[in-house]
Amino acid sequence: MKIIDRYLLRQFVHVWVICFLSLTGLYFVLDTFSHLDEFLRYAEKQGSLMKLVGQLYFYRSIGFFERISGVMSLIAAMFTVTWIQRHNELVALMAAGVPRARVVKPVIVACIAIALATAAGRELVIPRMREELSRDSRDLTGEQARTFRPRYDNQTSILLRGSQTFANEKRIESPSFLLPPEMAQWGTQLSAANAFYQPPRDGHPGGYLLKGVTEPSNLASRASLALGDKRVVITPHDEPSWLAPDECFVTSDVTFEQLTSGQQWRQFSSAAEMIAGLHNPSLDFGPDVRVAIHVRVVQPLIDVTLLFLGLPLVLSRESRNVFLSIGMCVVLVSVYSLTVLSCQYLGTVYMLSPALSAWLPLMVYIPIAVAMFEQARR
Repeated sequence: MKIIDRYLLRQFVHVWVICFLSLTGLYFVLDTFSHLDEFLRYAEKQGSLMKLVGQLYFYRSIGFFERISGVMSLIAAMFTVTWIQRHNELVALMAAGVPRARVVKPVIVACIAIALATAAGRELVIPRMREELSRDSRDLTGEQARTFRPRYDNQTSILLRGSQTFANEKRIESPSFLLPPEMAQWGTQLSAANAFYQPPRDGHPGGYLLKGVTEPSNLASRASLALGDKRVVITPHDEPSWLAPDECFVTSDVTFEQLTSGQQWRQFSSAAEMIAGLHNPSLDFGPDVRVAIHVRVVQPLIDVTLLFLGLPLVLSRESRNVFLSIGMCVVLVSVYSLTVLSCQYLGTVYMLSPALSAWLPLMVYIPIAVAMFEQARR
């Protein structure tokens, strides 16, 4: 690696780290003071406040990195180029016969590496931290009740309903599951005091354990309900070893997170998990999930395209004004992000296909970026 490459990489990393820590620190300070009362209450029950804040914002910093890494790379790249122009270093290098494209090569390579690392973290790291990243600052323990929106299990045609949910116990309060006509031998619904989600294990299917069943009556004497060869509602009549007389088990491939988290589940899931969800007969994901899957594929290209749109603005103008570079960066990111989000929105409302809504911004901006960079490197 050449000396100038190491020099530019040091400058790039320095600016990137400062910008990231500044924005992250500002966000953390504002969020901490906005929810300080909740943090103090939680610390009284669970232990040290510093440990709580450290763990919470460690995970959130990873999610924050995933969201802003593309913009941070553009800012750092534009600052780096503007800095060497401000001190006439770019002029000296060009006078020595080094073309502009060669000067900024290490910056481009670093940005591409960050985009790939972000994509890897998005698919491999963040899904493993879904529970920590989903924690609400106003409800760190998951003890607060949340409104429950009914949802169909499309495989069994059971409408999963209830009054509210509690994340810490994976519990639905006052469930009243509406049964389809083909399973209406007992009546139209299953009512109970609580329902607890249980994942598949020890040969048992995944689903919801209803405790304190009030409807139908005489549950212990009733046989299980089935669709075809599969038992859907399991009663203590058939499984007295693990079901109490007032309990029954409703099998379902809809997890508690998929049932209650909504957009958060999609945000913190990998593309493979979203694809598996599309193939899950119990779920009926809309076009938003299909758009999100395509966006995951093209996101590294979106980040790199943004870089090649921004770099020519400072390479071709010979600008030495740092604040002017900041202004151009803000305008560019705003226009580009608005285009990307608009196309994705059109995909979620069926005006564009999911694939086209994700790829259309690249079809528009990649030729522009190539032309601008080709002109600037001369």
